[in-house]
Amino acid sequence: MGSGPRPLIAARVMPGCRPRRILTRGLAPAYIRLAMRGRLFLETFGCQMNVLDSQLVAGRLRACGFEIVDDPDSADVILYNTCSVRDHAEQKVWSRLGELQDARKRRPHLVIGVIGCMAERQGTAMFHKYPHVDLLCGPAELDKLPAMVCNALATRLADPAAALRQTALAGPRAGRNAAVPWGDSDALETLDLSRSVVRGDDAARAYVRVTRGCNKFCSYCIVPYTRGPEVHRPPANIIAEVRKLADGGALEITLLGQTVNHYFWKEPDGRAVRFADLLYMIHEAVPSVRRLRFVTSYPRDFGEDVLAVMRDCPRICRYLHLPAQSGSDRMLRLMRRGYTAAQYVELIDRAREMLPDVSIASDFIAGFPGETEDDHRLSMDLIRRCRFKNSFIFKYSPRPGTAAAREYPDDVPVEVKRRRNNELLAVQQEVALELNRAMVGQTVEVMVEGPSPVGARRSAADAADDAPAAAAAPWRPGKEICQLSGRTRGDQIVCFDGDPSLAGRIVNVAIIEVSPLALRGRLVGGDGV
Repeated sequence: MGSGPRPLIAARVMPGCRPRRILTRGLAPAYIRLAMRGRLFLETFGCQMNVLDSQLVAGRLRACGFEIVDDPDSADVILYNTCSVRDHAEQKVWSRLGELQDARKRRPHLVIGVIGCMAERQGTAMFHKYPHVDLLCGPAELDKLPAMVCNALATRLADPAAALRQTALAGPRAGRNAAVPWGDSDALETLDLSRSVVRGDDAARAYVRVTRGCNKFCSYCIVPYTRGPEVHRPPANIIAEVRKLADGGALEITLLGQTVNHYFWKEPDGRAVRFADLLYMIHEAVPSVRRLRFVTSYPRDFGEDVLAVMRDCPRICRYLHLPAQSGSDRMLRLMRRGYTAAQYVELIDRAREMLPDVSIASDFIAGFPGETEDDHRLSMDLIRRCRFKNSFIFKYSPRPGTAAAREYPDDVPVEVKRRRNNELLAVQQEVALELNRAMVGQTVEVMVEGPSPVGARRSAADAADDAPAAAAAPWRPGKEICQLSGRTRGDQIVCFDGDPSLAGRIVNVAIIEVSPLALRGRLVGGDGV
C-alpha cells in the first residue's frame, strides 16, 4: 500500500474467511469524518436485481453520511454497479472507466469503484486494465461496501497518491449448485432489512428480493458464476420488508429472483414454504399493497399452484415473465434449458386457461451457436403461437467461463445474428400491435411512473383545449403538464397527458390509440390513488 496511511480494509475477502476488522490506525479521525460527508455518484447497469442492489447500497451510504448526487463531476466517489449478462453491458462500463482516467488526474482524491457482476467476473484483472480503479465488490459481498468506500475516501483524502486496490469478491463458484437458506447471521440479509424508506423517493414502487443466485447453469449464462447458488430468504423477513415499504407509501411491490418461482424455505417446525405459499402470505399480510408482481420465472419449474394463487388473489398482477430463449428443441438442449418447445407451449396454454386476462412476456436469443434458419423460424413461430405482449430479444454474445463459450464455436456471423434479431423483433411487434389494438376503448388502471422519456413537455395553457389535458389532475393556468407514462396490471406501457404530480399514483386511463410498444390514452376521473 506504499507509505501512505493504512487503509481500513486491506485484505481480499476470500470464501469461507472472515473479513478483517475495520482498522483506523494511521488515519486521523478528521479524515474519517470528512470521508463520511462525501458525495457519491452511483450508476446502474443491468437488471432489476442490480437496481435493487444500488438502492440498498445508496441507502446504507446515505445513512453513513454520504450525499447522493446525479453529476459524476461533483462526486468524491464514483461507483458503477455492473452487469455481465451481455458483452454490450460490459463495454459500456469499460467506456465509462476509460473516461475517468483524466478525471482522476484533475481530482486526485476521487475514489472509483466497480461493483456487481462484472467486478466478480473480471476480478483483479480489472486493476491491470485500469489502474485508476480503487475497489471491486461482487454482488455477494455488498454488505462490506460501505466500509470499503469510507476507507478508500478517507485514505485518498489523507494521501491522494496512496495505491488503493481493495477487493471483496466471492471467488470461483463453478459446481456450487445447492440451494442455501439464509440464516439470521447472513450479512446480505442484514443489508436487505436495513434499507431506508424515504417518502417521495419513488416510494410508490419497490423491489423486494426473495432469492439470490441461480442453480440452473444454462450453457450461455454467467449469472450462476457471478451471483452464486440460490439462497432463499426467510418468509418472515420478506413480509416484514414488504410491510415496511408499504408503511412508507409503496403501492406496488415486485418480488425479485433470478428464478423466483424456485423459492423454497423450510420453517423450524418442518413446514415447507414454496413460492405459491409466499405469494399468498404476502397478499394476505399486507393488504395496503395494491399491486404485487414477481420476476423472473423459470418455465420448467412453474407450477399450477402459483397460477391458482394468482387467480384467487386479486391484488396479484396478471403478468408473467417466462423466458423461452428459443422455439427449437435442438437449441433448447444446447442451451441446457431443461424443457421442450411443446412443454413451454403447454405452460402458456395452462396459464391462459386459468388466467384468461394474463399478459405474458418472454426472452429470446438470436444467433446461438449452431442455430440454423430452421431453428430461427421455430422461434418466430413460437412468438406467433404464444402471443407475447413483448419479448426481450438479444443477439448472442459468448460469456467467458460459461459452458457455451467453452464448448460451442460462435459460428453464426454477426450480420446473420443482426438479421435474425430484427426478424424476431418484427414478428413480436406484429403480435404486440394486434394485442394492443384489442385494448382501444377500454379503461385501464395505470400506475404512473413519471414523465414519459419520449414525451415533450408543454405548458398547460398551450394544451388547455386538449381533451386529455383537460381530464388530467387539477391544474392552474400556466402550470406545466407533460406526457406521463405508467404501466397496467398486465405491464403494458401507457402514455397520457397529465400533471407531473400524478407520479406514484394509480389512475384510470381510457385507451384511444396504440402502437406495438405502448398504449396512448386520456386520464379518466380525478387525482387517482
